[in-house]
Amino acid sequence: MFSEKLNLTGKTALITGSSQGIGEGIAHTFAEFGANIVLHYLGGKEGAEKVRSEIKEQYKVDAHLIQADFTEEDGVDKFYESVLNKVGQIDILVINASVQMAKDWNDFTPSDFDEHIQANFKSTFFLMQRFAPAMVERHWGRIVTIGSVQQIKPHPAMIAYAATKSAVLNLVQNIAMQLADKGVTVNNLAPGVINTPRIEEEVPEADERILQRMHTPSGKIGEPEDCAGMALFLCSEAGKFITGQNIFVDGGMSL
Repeated sequence: MFSEKLNLTGKTALITGSSQGIGEGIAHTFAEFGANIVLHYLGGKEGAEKVRSEIKEQYKVDAHLIQADFTEEDGVDKFYESVLNKVGQIDILVINASVQMAKDWNDFTPSDFDEHIQANFKSTFFLMQRFAPAMVERHWGRIVTIGSVQQIKPHPAMIAYAATKSAVLNLVQNIAMQLADKGVTVNNLAPGVINTPRIEEEVPEADERILQRMHTPSGKIGEPEDCAGMALFLCSEAGKFITGQNIFVDGGMSL
């Protein structure tokens, strides 16, 4: 049965930025389908603990909690060591954590830009570099990066965010080619406007014609579960023949 291909029982999934929003939605969905979960958070431990408790109680799987700051130069190394010591084997890696700073591009400072590069792009590369070898050794693994519709429709107030998400897509395609014959798939899931705490952040005004391009054809916004369903498909046996792809979950916003 097709549903059996979605079963993640026996797998351990690590989702960065999973204390809220899209990451939390993916963590819940993977746990529902049997995966043990490693939750990552930057701050707000109380909220992260709540997510862990809910997952353990609702789905009866293991759930671990590890803090890390990927804006720091050694953030990935510290995180990797913590995961190895606390959990061990990772079968599925979902890279969701990112920095999104809304500013007019003329107001961006070198440190602002460096923070985006470190957290969104550089850490993505090194997370894959650290966790992929063990997947290759077992000849099974799934890596999904969470991109953005801004890869092709950049928001005028988020120039660095959009640029780093585009760079991550290129990275995904490059690494996917190298791992395709090793049992490891690498894909990019690109959401549109999703109902998370992030959309409540204030954004500087911009040309109305540009802002209109950020609307979905239906006039609605998505929910984290809309992204979680696609992530589950890509990270299960159902998605084993899909790699190097950029998949929009955006209600048609990329059209």
